[in-house]
Amino acid sequence: MTQFIKTLLRHRIILRIATFVALLLASFLPRSGRAQSTFLPQDSKFDHFLDRMEILLQKDPDLNISTAKPISRRLAVRVAEMSDSLHKFYPYDYFYHLSPIDRQNLSSLLMNNVEWVTGNTDSFVSKRPWLNTFYKDKANFYTVNEKDFFLAINPAIQQTQSFETGSGNSKSRVFLNSKGLTLRGMIGRKLGFSAYLTDNQERGPSWFQQRAAQFDAVPGAGYYKHFGGTGFDYFDNRASIYFNAWKFIDFQFGYDKNFIGNGYRSLFLSDFSAPYLFLKFNTRIWKLNYQTIYMELTSQHATQPNRDYQYPKKYAVVHHLNINATPWLNLGLYENVVFSRADHYDFSYLNPVIFLVAAQQQNGSPDKTTIGLDFKANIGHATQIYGQLLFNEFVLNQIVHYGRGSWVNKQGLQLGVKYVDAFEVKNLDLQFETNVVRPFTYSHDDTVSNFSHYNQPLAHPLGANFYEILGIARYQPAYKWNLEGKVIYYKQGLDSAGINFGGNIFEDYRTRPRDDNFSIGGGTPATCINVSGLVSYQWKENLFLELSAMYRHYSVNDPTNTYHSSSSAVFTAGVRINMFRRQYDY
Repeated sequence: MTQFIKTLLRHRIILRIATFVALLLASFLPRSGRAQSTFLPQDSKFDHFLDRMEILLQKDPDLNISTAKPISRRLAVRVAEMSDSLHKFYPYDYFYHLSPIDRQNLSSLLMNNVEWVTGNTDSFVSKRPWLNTFYKDKANFYTVNEKDFFLAINPAIQQTQSFETGSGNSKSRVFLNSKGLTLRGMIGRKLGFSAYLTDNQERGPSWFQQRAAQFDAVPGAGYYKHFGGTGFDYFDNRASIYFNAWKFIDFQFGYDKNFIGNGYRSLFLSDFSAPYLFLKFNTRIWKLNYQTIYMELTSQHATQPNRDYQYPKKYAVVHHLNINATPWLNLGLYENVVFSRADHYDFSYLNPVIFLVAAQQQNGSPDKTTIGLDFKANIGHATQIYGQLLFNEFVLNQIVHYGRGSWVNKQGLQLGVKYVDAFEVKNLDLQFETNVVRPFTYSHDDTVSNFSHYNQPLAHPLGANFYEILGIARYQPAYKWNLEGKVIYYKQGLDSAGINFGGNIFEDYRTRPRDDNFSIGGGTPATCINVSGLVSYQWKENLFLELSAMYRHYSVNDPTNTYHSSSSAVFTAGVRINMFRRQYDY
């Protein structure tokens, strides 16, 4: 009876919160006369193009838009239209010259976000629509574009077949079968909505299967079921509503993913884990962009065979403020808290401007808090330098005496550089990045408040106690062709003989064997090199035919001087439309 009453109270409180939020949102709608934008999808093909524009055309604060993702379609179109006008006039063409391929990418971005285009859109109209109903424009399967209503519906399909060789090969066929649809729209230019709904059957490469078995989670996905022994069956369903309050504040209430950072990885918040429920406020005014995200997450849990049950919940709050200090320099301040309460939500974390660390201390310091700094500097219209610095604990004495290797030194560092039109070769772009995370950085003194969701890290996929170096080369020789090469190397310290060395973020950090002499990579050293190449051809708008190859070598040298290694090569052919490409680069 006591447990029933607690459960009832908990649901009543959550219902009250939901009702309050709904009333709050509804109260804003009548005041808002501004259009509500949906967002570009995860790993949109335009993310890299907008990166290029930010570096090449750095003259307007709106170009500093890529730190918080996903990116607003409205803002992306604004940047594209500005880029289109700038390249036509001296001296912009001399300094920032957009290649013919850039201009085709720019046109494609406008075509795929036609609801925000202010100029002529006749070139986007299909010459031969299907049955005079479908594909009336080149980018969307079905559209309605009336004065007070816009709707775009598209199929979302990804089919890949792979062949894996090597010592890590499970001898099972590697494949991905995804099918579904995406939609987005606006009502009265006051309310935006979007959805991404797919059904997926997947058997990933051997290291994917090992990771899924170790953590009881399909990377990037939520609830799943097994099929065929080593296969996984799961839905990837996301949806959001959007609206604007007053002039400068945008709201999103949805079930999706977010990403904060300018790198390939993020030490703050990445899109590696499963989708989650959140309410996001974004304030964009003057040179400032301030984002607050309230998240409901799923705690660490174990799947119980042959039965379903309610997974435990926890909550997180994220604040990120960035400012355009100069037209070429953007600085950011980040903080988050992860917490769980048995019978209530902690309302002290609802204040969107309070320092979360201070609020956490007022509660008795029971929760997981981190703070961070980030920056990006666009230099010479060809280079961007970026980075993140993360602190889970800041004990000055231990930082000054860093050589002691104290366990309380829980920090992460990212440094990276992007070089566009490398060596004066148009549309050849290079990126180099290093990520370093000390032991225990994302762990907590319980197995609940660690920085995770659905048995997966919310930041870097490796968790902690590692350093990583990666390099990416992207080349677009023609509009329809994209070539990519990627090399990733990392070293991580694993637990040894059941001793917690801080790499597994799901373990209680109180189980550590000592307080000092913790170094990055300490414990059982594991090294990995992952090399991949991709050839992608866009046959029709948003329809890609792709060939890829990946080689992965992973080795572990445990304290008994026993050496274990595995090598795998995966060759893949695939087709996808209106979907992000599935990655296995960890």
